[in-house]
Amino acid sequence: MDEDQWRGLALVVGAGGGIGNALADALARNWPSMQVVRCRRTVVDPSEWLVDLECDKSLSELRNRLSRQSLPLRLVINSSGRLHGLGLYPEKRLQQVQRQQLVESFGINAVGPLLLARAIEPFIQRSLPFHFASLSARVGSITDNRSGGWYAYRAAKAAQNQLLRTLSIEWGRKFPLTTVTLLHPGTTDTQLSRPFQQFISAENIFTAQRAAEYLLQLLMCQTPKQSGSFLAWDGQLVPW
Repeated sequence: MDEDQWRGLALVVGAGGGIGNALADALARNWPSMQVVRCRRTVVDPSEWLVDLECDKSLSELRNRLSRQSLPLRLVINSSGRLHGLGLYPEKRLQQVQRQQLVESFGINAVGPLLLARAIEPFIQRSLPFHFASLSARVGSITDNRSGGWYAYRAAKAAQNQLLRTLSIEWGRKFPLTTVTLLHPGTTDTQLSRPFQQFISAENIFTAQRAAEYLLQLLMCQTPKQSGSFLAWDGQLVPW
């Protein structure tokens, strides 16, 4: 990527830790012409922006904040996602499925990224290249599902894939220099994956920093011709 072509504003949503924080660090280090803004649910530094993908008011405030920026918006990466938490856990069998867990998982893993795209759409400039990327997961692949379980998370990630694939088609008509990419980072040593790492060999678990470098190198090679792709960290297409 030609650095001179990428002057402007970059948002990393979900930069509170893990891959999101590492992505923001890597962007700032490798592409200093970009002004990188960390967006998170709990702000700890004045330079950060408060963004909660589960809150419509927060997304409206994001739109208002972007309207006051002088730099063009060039890149938005969503690293938000939830596999487990208070009252939420991956189901091993059908009888563990609960309505509220399905709703919560879809809210953050599928609906959130699309509403983020809606919030930032007015600030995409038709004449400038723009990237919108969101972290997905291989377990969201319907074709690759061979073990079952994890109903809510699998289905929510599959839904995100469909929503953003659809978005890529619309934006391809409206903003021909825009690229939408779904990214599978591999198993990364974060709070999301830690409870489930016991069956994975250590060499197949990435640090957040390593995953971020892989993902950014891959992302910045994508062009509008590849918009709507679902890619693993190594550049391989993940089956839908």
